Amino acid sequence: MTRLAAYTILRSGSATALCDVDRHADALGVDARERGLLRRIIGAELRRRATLRAIVHAVAPALKNIELVTHLHIALAQALFLDRIPPHAVLSECSEAVRTTLGPSKVRIAREFLKSIYERIENAQSGDPRRDLVGRNLSFREPIFRDPAEHPLLWAEEALSMPAPMLKRWIAGHGEQRAHALARFALDEPPLSMCVGRGERAEVASELARLGVSAREGLHGHILLAPSSSAELVTSSAPFTEGRLTLQGESALRAADALQARLGEELLHLCARSTPARLPLAEGIETHRAEFGEALGTRAFDGVFVDAPCSDTGVLAQHPEARWRFGPAFRAELAQVQTRWIERAAGLVRPGGRMVWSTRSLEPEENRRLIDAFLARHAHWSLAEDRESLPDVELTQERGVGPVDGGYCARLVRR
Repeated sequence: MTRLAAYTILRSGSATALCDVDRHADALGVDARERGLLRRIIGAELRRRATLRAIVHAVAPALKNIELVTHLHIALAQALFLDRIPPHAVLSECSEAVRTTLGPSKVRIAREFLKSIYERIENAQSGDPRRDLVGRNLSFREPIFRDPAEHPLLWAEEALSMPAPMLKRWIAGHGEQRAHALARFALDEPPLSMCVGRGERAEVASELARLGVSAREGLHGHILLAPSSSAELVTSSAPFTEGRLTLQGESALRAADALQARLGEELLHLCARSTPARLPLAEGIETHRAEFGEALGTRAFDGVFVDAPCSDTGVLAQHPEARWRFGPAFRAELAQVQTRWIERAAGLVRPGGRMVWSTRSLEPEENRRLIDAFLARHAHWSLAEDRESLPDVELTQERGVGPVDGGYCARLVRR
């Protein structure tokens, strides 16, 4: 059932497949015990999709059946990038899923392909970037990927599973070494980042430790980091259910800090999610579910926090599907949306008030360039501060302490 559910989700065309796991699992009858595996399969396929595509093309270049290729991606994700399971189990599960969805005629093709993969794999790195699987102690006996000396961007797209246009932008902005490190960081599920909203951080960490969750301190005084595998224990813990702990990245928390909220002010959070309903914050909070700004009329606020729609390129480890929609058409539409958002948000700030623009993006046109363009149109606004954060790529080795999320925030003041 889990492999069939993974196939259904990946073939659904959803732009947010990883976020849709629970909804699809409910509809398909996947029990709670299997949902963790389902989420890991979907995440691995999305994070490694270009690598999986390169492997299929190298081993079976004539294979064009998209439905069958999807099944092979699921099997390869399990065999190469998740906990190792016996080859016979991979073959059996893939064969059954193919038989159920595509009929018995495609089973032989799937089995022969997977047997060929196991014959080509070695349990060690070779030192040849054309053969090695990045981040895994595995390699192929023959080249699979392009030669990085001849085609560095195409090699990176295949071996690092990062679209070449995105990586090219990162190289221009951060240098090749940092760009490659960011791409590698996005290949795996990052540590769980948690914000301690009430109580002492050390006390909450001790409570989690008693549940078997090993949490370490982040750079921000309210942040704790834990292994991603502990998510279910965390979200069922007393600190979480009582609203003392929430899931939040450090960059997102620092963006919230930038608003500099003060007692007695009227503040507006645009695009707030469901978290306030779980936290003990009901008193003094109004919620409006409507098109942007429509329910607020002519009200003005001391501060407006804009959790802006963005490309999510700063959180590709958490939202791996975002890399596959990052094309010219998407960016053009996003630019129009973001311009509307910042203009409408500015209209809700009283004179003397401030606005924080926050994204989970690393792209300049969504961040500082957008702010500069806004300031050029509005002489009565000024930039008080801005900040870009990159994910701490050392977190993949459990050594780093700084943010799992990248992003940008700017505080603007209306004179």
